[in-house]
Amino acid sequence: MKNRKTTLRKIILTGAMFIALISNATNGLNIDPKNDSKKTTFTLNNVKQGNQLIIKDLNGIILYKEQIKNSGNYSKGFDLTSLPDGSYVFELEKDFEIKSFPFTVSSNTVEFSENETTIHKPFVTFKNNYIYVSKLALNNEPLDVKIYYQDGEGLIYSENIKDTKVIEKVYKLALKATGDYKIVLSSNGREYYEYITF
Repeated sequence: MKNRKTTLRKIILTGAMFIALISNATNGLNIDPKNDSKKTTFTLNNVKQGNQLIIKDLNGIILYKEQIKNSGNYSKGFDLTSLPDGSYVFELEKDFEIKSFPFTVSSNTVEFSENETTIHKPFVTFKNNYIYVSKLALNNEPLDVKIYYQDGEGLIYSENIKDTKVIEKVYKLALKATGDYKIVLSSNGREYYEYITF
């Protein structure tokens, strides 16, 4: 019963934060000039159309998500002071990397951290009966690879790759093993999924 109450409180708090953020952050223009001083202008250079901009809390709950519409420079005003006190992160998800910009909100004051990070995403290509997996792991972060056959057999291969900065692996599928495959790649506390049909 206590877990249900805690979960319900978290859902209500998350909903309230989401509504507050969307009502204040979905429009880069502020109609009321009195509130303009509360806005934090978030600027990024060299974005591409289709990149994703996400604001998350430390529990991974997405509070705001936007698909970048134009390539070039991006700038938008957000009223982050409406968020409850705590730690948050802007994430820019590109094709091959995720850039993180952490910030904190305390007593209606927003402060960005100098600890911007970049996570390189794993990349999968498929040609003939070969699966190619590559990832740049500058901090020697491990990559867990799992390949599932979707026709009822489940997991057919698993490997943990570590202690290398450049991961390049090739997996060969048996020519007779046609069907649907799911590849699950885990690294940096994140999971990435690729689906192929052979």
